[in-house]
Amino acid sequence: MREKLKKGILFGTIGVIFVGLQPIIANSRPEVLDAHIFAAMTCLVESLIFLPVMMIESRVKQKNLKILNNSSQNNFEKFSVAKNIKKNTLVLIFIGVIFGLNQLLFFLGYKLAGAINGALTQKTTVFFGILFGYILLKEKITKRQLIFSILLFFGLYIAITQGSLSFFNFKIETLIGVLLLLIISCLWMLGHTLTKKIFTRNEITPTQMVFLRNLIGGLLLFLTYFTYNPVENLLLFANLTNNLFFLAMGAVYGIGLWFWYKTLSILNVSRATTIFSPTPLITAIFATMILNEVFTIFHLIGTMIVILSIIIIMHQQEQIRQ
Repeated sequence: MREKLKKGILFGTIGVIFVGLQPIIANSRPEVLDAHIFAAMTCLVESLIFLPVMMIESRVKQKNLKILNNSSQNNFEKFSVAKNIKKNTLVLIFIGVIFGLNQLLFFLGYKLAGAINGALTQKTTVFFGILFGYILLKEKITKRQLIFSILLFFGLYIAITQGSLSFFNFKIETLIGVLLLLIISCLWMLGHTLTKKIFTRNEITPTQMVFLRNLIGGLLLFLTYFTYNPVENLLLFANLTNNLFFLAMGAVYGIGLWFWYKTLSILNVSRATTIFSPTPLITAIFATMILNEVFTIFHLIGTMIVILSIIIIMHQQEQIRQ
């Protein structure tokens, strides 16, 4: 158990860095790359990156099975993978659509809210996690979790409004961006709640999930994007800078996603979420250095409240499941 925890912390720590970088690359992209094409290419690049990883993983498993016994068991494993994907087809399509839409809203939301506010807003996934756990998995919610969920949103409120008593004293575009990211957080945890159930049954690996969900979501976004101005849109791919941003965003997002799934496959949702809770601090550091965003005392106070709330909510969640 201790070795699993150490391994989960290692994967989670690396994942935090990559997740923290995502808003920075998103908000650094050229203006010509709108959220739709950037989301589509991010998903497709992620799926292309993880296709060979998935194939290598499959070959290693097959080789291990051969060593353990005979080829008949190996053939069963091949059939089993295809069977498990087929068995979960509708769920996988649903997850692909959710995360494809999320990728689109991700870039729209961060552009409006800013990297620091956006990273903090996405930490509300903890609240939506226990909410969907209650609705879909029939898990309990304690009074302490409810209290600190309210405190979490209060910390977000302090950071976004910079200590103001009214939302109306802040930029309307920031509030719209925050609203979009709240929608993302809700859909994101719905998708991950469904994902965890598949992992628990050992039907699909984290690598396979990264590949499949991004292939489905990416194709959907890509095809819908080229329903308007196809010739003009194709010219975007003739620019080297655009292609470099496609690759960079896909790589950083995909690697961060893989480390999240890997952490999730080793540890339970509560511990994995706790390990990933400091991502807003990583984003704030990079946003200050690269995007010239100002990390204020209100951001710091709000961030500390949010992180503390996440730790307590997740600690309660772990106690419930024991």
